[in-house]
Amino acid sequence: MSTASDHPDVHTDPAGARVSLAAEAALLEARLGMLSEALRDIDVRIGMVSNSLHKLRHSVADPDGEGHNVS
Repeated sequence: MSTASDHPDVHTDPAGARVSLAAEAALLEARLGMLSEALRDIDVRIGMVSNSLHKLRHSVADPDGEGHNVS
């Protein structure tokens, strides 16, 4: 059976474990914030590309803007 002394990264002191877990939680929360912001940025970029493709499709389908649909 393995014990805490077999694993140097395991805290046997409850106060030390709390501090370590709190620090890790803070790092994870910060990383989550960064990833959420990156996802929002990507969502905006996807929307912009989607709008551009939509406009491009309509300009190719109706290059003169006269309402002729080539579908």
